[in-house]
Amino acid sequence: MARSTCALSILTICLLFVNAWAIFPFDSLFGVDYFPPLDWTPHPTGIPFPLKAEDLLPWLHTNDPPDIQNQSNTEDNNSETHNDDNTDGNNNNSNNNNSNNNNSNNNNSNNNNSNNNINNNNNNNNSHNNNKPHKGQQATCSAGSGTPGYWYEHIQHNGQSSFLQNDHKETYSVFRNVVTDFKADNSGTTDSSVAIQNAIEAGSKGGPTRSSHKMGTTGQPAIVYIPGGLYVLKSALQMYVGTVLVGDPTNPPVFKAAAGFSGDHIIYAKDPNFGGTVNFYIGIKNIVLDSTALDPGLSFALLDWTVSQATQLSNVGFNMPLTNTTHIGLTTQYDYNSNIMLNDLWFTGGKIGMQLNGQQWVFRNLRFKGTSTGVMAGGTNIVFVDCHFEEGKVGINATSTSGSLTVVDSTGANMDTLIIAKETSDAGNAIILENIENSGKTVDIGGNRTILNGNVQDTWVHGTLYIPGSAEQQATKGRNVQTERSSPLLSGNKYFTMAPPTYQEYSASETLNIKSVTDKPVEGDGETDDTQNINAILAQYHDCKVIYFPAGTYIVTDTIFVPAGVRIVGDAFASTISAVGDKFKDPSSVRAMVRLGYPGDTGVIQVTDMLFTVADILPGCQMVEVNIAGHKPGDVGFWNTHFRIGGAVGSKIERNCAGSPANCKAAWGLLHLTSTSSAYIENMWGWTADHDLDGAADQRISTGRGLLVEATAATWLIGTGFEHHTLYQYNFHKAKNVFAALQQSETPYWQGPGNLLAPAPWAEQLVDSDPDFSQCAPNDATCRMALFERINQSSEIFLYGGCNWAFFNNQGDCNGKCQKNTIQILDSRAVYLYGTNTKSTGNMILEGNQAIAKEDDNAGGWGGVIAAFLYNA
Repeated sequence: MARSTCALSILTICLLFVNAWAIFPFDSLFGVDYFPPLDWTPHPTGIPFPLKAEDLLPWLHTNDPPDIQNQSNTEDNNSETHNDDNTDGNNNNSNNNNSNNNNSNNNNSNNNNSNNNINNNNNNNNSHNNNKPHKGQQATCSAGSGTPGYWYEHIQHNGQSSFLQNDHKETYSVFRNVVTDFKADNSGTTDSSVAIQNAIEAGSKGGPTRSSHKMGTTGQPAIVYIPGGLYVLKSALQMYVGTVLVGDPTNPPVFKAAAGFSGDHIIYAKDPNFGGTVNFYIGIKNIVLDSTALDPGLSFALLDWTVSQATQLSNVGFNMPLTNTTHIGLTTQYDYNSNIMLNDLWFTGGKIGMQLNGQQWVFRNLRFKGTSTGVMAGGTNIVFVDCHFEEGKVGINATSTSGSLTVVDSTGANMDTLIIAKETSDAGNAIILENIENSGKTVDIGGNRTILNGNVQDTWVHGTLYIPGSAEQQATKGRNVQTERSSPLLSGNKYFTMAPPTYQEYSASETLNIKSVTDKPVEGDGETDDTQNINAILAQYHDCKVIYFPAGTYIVTDTIFVPAGVRIVGDAFASTISAVGDKFKDPSSVRAMVRLGYPGDTGVIQVTDMLFTVADILPGCQMVEVNIAGHKPGDVGFWNTHFRIGGAVGSKIERNCAGSPANCKAAWGLLHLTSTSSAYIENMWGWTADHDLDGAADQRISTGRGLLVEATAATWLIGTGFEHHTLYQYNFHKAKNVFAALQQSETPYWQGPGNLLAPAPWAEQLVDSDPDFSQCAPNDATCRMALFERINQSSEIFLYGGCNWAFFNNQGDCNGKCQKNTIQILDSRAVYLYGTNTKSTGNMILEGNQAIAKEDDNAGGWGGVIAAFLYNA
């Protein structure tokens, strides 16, 4: 009894400490570098107030759906041609409740000249958008009236927060236009800060505001639309989880801090109700931030971005004074954070472009001009791809990059020094440079010793190196190695990359709200089975319309088939496709929830701003399967599209997975890139929940698999994270021609001594591509944990910036040695691993079953660091 009382007391103290974290700035007392991520933090206020009661949720009763009028089947030539497990025509559609919350109009005036560079600086931005959908022989397309301006501003916005109680659900508007709905002034004449903040905070009629923290993380999505123009701000804007600020990419709005501005940032992105590592589902895109009206000597920053996974900062400009300035473009100063990706940003002027302190990042297409120091890079693993630094003193200050810095396909022009780093006595502070153009000093160590000048034509490594045919670690202070890049992955001499498509060249008549087809009603209400009508609409309008999914949860009971010619756009993190039903429950007969093309198909399928989940425990559900390849890079792709399994309302998993993971085999796997596919993926987080975003329920979930890549033509993975899956996070099986820039992964917190040993609970459903853990002794619990990466029978694999983090054993402490094995390579060739980082593991890399590189032998960063590991290359 005394032992139980003691345990409860300790638990109480821990919970009090965790809850206090979000309130008191402990980072200022202890220094955020010393705290691990707090992803396991329970929701500090318990079950949120407005969410719909469990006993009212129809998705809890899917085996006994209500009697409704059956819709006639819609002819789908693709379904007829391919006789497989695609939708069988069962359809449950209730009354159409599509209310139109869109009051927006076109009001683009007084464009400030500081936004002129925002589109010009995006390499490959919308480079494939000129291939507009055309009317295919199997498509039935109707013409609409042409409305000038950005289509997203003019299309009907009738999204919803699907799981609010009915009285709040009906009056809660996800989409809000700051000009037409909240009277913000986009002429630059009067202060707009109050109006924009009101748009950010608005809740339902008579309900709580979004700042009250009473709707959980997923219950309060808000798309705050900013028409083009100049917005003068006299006070800071505060964002909250679920907020996305969206500007007009054809006429990017400018937020300009006025003289006498109150506050030290224009925007605070971090929700103050949450710790930094649980600030999810926040975005800013197509906006310019401007501080040129303020005193250049003022201590001021334009944006604080202390947020974590499933966030987006894209196509944003930072305009600061050019001379005698102390302004900073972006900071991450308010808590520890675990971000993944920032892309297509430009910075002019300022003392520092970005001042970072966090876990990991990949940056794609960043442009700095006249910025004294481009990036103060404080973190463990940081990757730059296709970035440019011009007319400054320092491009990247990596003296606080404890693990590895990787810079690929980047340039410096008229810079004093491109990179400043520091020397350490261990394997940390590794530097990897590849395909660099720079006219001056390229790498300076310690501020006074230049070790590299000029260009890097191939790969240059500073740190620990493993070469093929040798198990011996080499410590190099700067050495050239050869990386034989695969031509299918390249555009010119660089790896191909592509900005998120906006389809800004499309008119509103060339887009289609999927809830607006009157004879095929789609609800997206978290209750109605939308399977048949979604399939019918995609079949009818492929090759002729961009398909818009307004915010909401679209319940599906069978496979959604996406044919070639479909472009899908959602409302950022609020548009969700969720599987339920018996067809996904048999792990011996796996069925895809969403299938992109059939094997051998070629064409265009692009998915932007969507989320995939499951509404029940579905051990036979492969959430997304990609079979199609494009005619050229970027034809098939995902941008800012994520997975979430459990941890939120709208799924039985949230309240039914507190016990053994064997009773919660929630999904077969997340994403499968099959052998015939070729896809570009950017900013994707595949998360099996370790904690509850909308309450305080325990989450011990066993999702079988993370990302399986079997594609051979070409695969690009830019800024991805897969976490907490039972067998593996990343699996490259018989794959070829893969480029990855930053792979962030964690093993399930419940694995380890005291819980199920892998491959359990999936031992009876292993397939050829799965690891069987035969290298482990039967009772070796730290060996029988999910692999972070497995590379088997693969070739031409180029992985930059591996983040492999182990934190817990059976959701408890593991004293810095949580897991035995990290990465396994078998029977492969031409495998290049650059910037591999680990935390609390034993063996960093296995060749077959033999440990080659160990964390203790490569100590540095957060645990272990290997600058370069070349396998059979």
